[in-house]
Amino acid sequence: MIEIRNLSAGYKGQPVLRGISLNVGEGEFTGILGPNGSGKTTLIRALSGVLPYANGSIRIAGHDIRDLSAKARARHCATVAQKNPGLSGVRALSLVLMGRYPHISFLGGYSRHDYLRVQAAMEETSSLDLAERATEALSGGELQRVITAKALAQDTRLLLLDEAASNLDVARTMDLYELLRVKNAAGLTILTVAHDLNLAALYCQRLVFLKNGSVAADGPTREIFTAQTLSDIYETPLAVAEHPLTGTPQAYLVPRA
Repeated sequence: MIEIRNLSAGYKGQPVLRGISLNVGEGEFTGILGPNGSGKTTLIRALSGVLPYANGSIRIAGHDIRDLSAKARARHCATVAQKNPGLSGVRALSLVLMGRYPHISFLGGYSRHDYLRVQAAMEETSSLDLAERATEALSGGELQRVITAKALAQDTRLLLLDEAASNLDVARTMDLYELLRVKNAAGLTILTVAHDLNLAALYCQRLVFLKNGSVAADGPTREIFTAQTLSDIYETPLAVAEHPLTGTPQAYLVPRA
């Protein structure tokens, strides 16, 4: 689904990603983790086509993304960014409807099917009750749910998320990740940047750790989520034990003194 080869990208001539190569197979649920400044958001921005990259290549579903128009890219990949400002004067329903734009023909209009897909996506993200609200009047968490609905309404095979739970409380965070689990089981490929190590370990089948702009570790969650790996990457002592209910590895802070 995703093929990245020798990717280097950054801002104003300053490299952030340094020669990254990575494959993500169709149907995977992969977490991108790493310390602050390691290149996680830069990777998502490059994959989504928002950030031009200096060297290397990115292919999604066999297509070099630089050969695709923005509309064509949006038919393959939907993104929930870390920062999602609302559009002044735009209702939440209208914002989610924008997710259907890649499927609209030239001079065409939205169909009944488009509105049904929008309604379904807003129901899935518990945002249908926000439909008539202006986006600038929404809280951070409410807007995040609406943006997630927009991404789901795109009906793509690949979903990119950059700390999509950052504005959500615990209950809404669990709602989101349970929804992602269901979507992934139905065939959606998911690549998500996560700040919460334990949340990522609970839901992601594979974890990729970035550090200093390079891939520091990559593998199945149960194999790679170890105290040694985490302590080395984050440069602080961490312990790992199994979750009492799921058996998945979970990280615990270790006092330094």
